[in-house]
Amino acid sequence: MVNKNIIIVILALVIIVLAGVMVYSFVIKPKISGYNVEKQTEGVEIAINYILAQLQQNGFVQIPLGNQTLILVPYTPPQQQIQQETPPAQ
Repeated sequence: MVNKNIIIVILALVIIVLAGVMVYSFVIKPKISGYNVEKQTEGVEIAINYILAQLQQNGFVQIPLGNQTLILVPYTPPQQQIQQETPPAQ
């Protein structure tokens, strides 16, 4: 009689632990990951907006990288000149 009760309690505990693992895997972990991704995206947007604001105010942006400084400036690609075709001489 005692052995059956112990086995039932152990099986119930195993079921509870497995249910907890399932809830964590399918409910809690995705919410945590979604929150992390949302905050990372928000941080990237803030950084880009800061860089663009500094670029508009100063015309350049200085970003320190260790003991070096990276300077960003607007790039305007060179204009391609349209060559007019002249008719061949006869």
